[in-house]
Amino acid sequence: MNTDKVIMPFEYPDIEFEVEKITELPSKPLYTFIKRLFDIAVSVIGIIILFIPMVIVYIIIAATSEGNPIYRQERLGLNGKSFYIYKFRTMYENAEKDGAQWSKGEEDERITPIGKVLRRIRFDEVPQLFNCISGELSLVGPRPEREVFYKEFETYVHGFSQRLLVKPGITGLAQINGGYMLKPEEKIVYDIEYIKTRSLMNDLKILLSTVSVVIRGEGSM
Repeated sequence: MNTDKVIMPFEYPDIEFEVEKITELPSKPLYTFIKRLFDIAVSVIGIIILFIPMVIVYIIIAATSEGNPIYRQERLGLNGKSFYIYKFRTMYENAEKDGAQWSKGEEDERITPIGKVLRRIRFDEVPQLFNCISGELSLVGPRPEREVFYKEFETYVHGFSQRLLVKPGITGLAQINGGYMLKPEEKIVYDIEYIKTRSLMNDLKILLSTVSVVIRGEGSM
């Protein structure tokens, strides 16, 4: 894969964006502690309930397209620390042979037929429950991105990297308000709002909204 090339499904804007500066971020130790316990509890329960469906999906992916059914990709987490995120593979093998590419959503021709179904119901994200248990991800938070995209977006969305001030999540405020369809300068607005107002109540609202998105099959994550 050409790691130096970045491919976007949209034109870069002619203007630059200055992201609202977060001058102070309260530590919120009680919130952080309860959130961590909740992440572990829900993730363990989720894995137990979804274990058989996960095995079935694994077999179907292996039988319908080449490549490892489990896809791992390096992302940046809290304070810019890198980690590997795990997903069910929804694209054909070597989907980024020409360079790192921002997803086009369901219109992306690199997505396999079974991948489209998995993305629509968000089942491709289920393996990330293991990332939650290990502490690399939370259930709720800004979606983790690759370093190459952080570098690219910072060239015109100044302050995009403030997303790294908190632990990333499987779902987030941006995901229930556009997800794949949001451009970086739009996504960061939701992420900054989440970071500034994060609370257990907000996390619960986002989780419930995520369930609603999944049930409606909107695939906007």
